[in-house]
Amino acid sequence: MMEKATLSTKKIIENRRARYDYNLLERYEAGIVLQGTEVKSLRAGKVSIRDSFARVEGDEIFLYDLHISPYDHGNRENHDPKRPRKLLLHKREIKKLYNSTQQSGFTIVPTRMYFSRGIAKVEIALATGKREYDKREAIKARETQQTIKTVLKDSAKNGTPSHH
Repeated sequence: MMEKATLSTKKIIENRRARYDYNLLERYEAGIVLQGTEVKSLRAGKVSIRDSFARVEGDEIFLYDLHISPYDHGNRENHDPKRPRKLLLHKREIKKLYNSTQQSGFTIVPTRMYFSRGIAKVEIALATGKREYDKREAIKARETQQTIKTVLKDSAKNGTPSHH
């Protein structure tokens, strides 16, 4: 069953920086309103979501600073690379996100973009910013895990039993 899901989704881009800069709380899958040339640029992978964020306006939600490069073979109908793009979510999800972002310290960041059955989707997450010391802790934990892995791998390779 899981194989079918992976076959019908094709990753475009992932925002790994979001995991580093934010504590990601709730995730939502949203459709995105695009023009034809934008879809062609997405298929070519010419997109950057690094600095983008979403904001609720009225009863709609928009994605800002998402950079989709102009399509190479486009004409004068080509799109503005940084235009705000409307996201498609259920009203109750938009209302929930709006209420959450009214509290101090919450923001909405895109975590990845992908095609699901040929339709462009954006995964957005409700997030809180990490403090500098949180980032240092995360780096330290990752380096510790890496050291443990190498020690275990070396001891397994040498045939020496690992001590716990």
